[in-house]
Amino acid sequence: MPELKTYRIFISHAWTYSDEYDRLVDMLNKAPYFYWQNYSVPAYDPLHTKTKRELEQSLYNQIRPTNIVIVLAGMYVPYREWIEKEIDIATEMKKPIIGVVPWGGERIPLRVQNAVNEMVRWNTSSIVDAIRKWAI
Repeated sequence: MPELKTYRIFISHAWTYSDEYDRLVDMLNKAPYFYWQNYSVPAYDPLHTKTKRELEQSLYNQIRPTNIVIVLAGMYVPYREWIEKEIDIATEMKKPIIGVVPWGGERIPLRVQNAVNEMVRWNTSSIVDAIRKWAI
């Protein structure tokens, strides 16, 4: 069997929505024949910055080595500024973006719809298939 690729993934998330983030991480960890490294910023290891500019530069550094960015679309409204910044950074770096519709979600912000390469439902195989399809 050939060696499987290890995908470097940044997941756009907010710590106050950590349940969705944790569920997605768990899904990816349990996906068969799928290896990945998490380049997200977890609550237990925050970026130590003092200004918005420093935070923005730190986000560039987190996203730069990744193969793909995942946006959890359900968190968009309350965290719009930083999710848009992460989308802008990924777009500037020509990183593919996968949008994940929240469990039971129907409405997705237009900004997210227009930025993603593909929007997928909350399903392990759909998410993994999109990662494999779009990751650089």
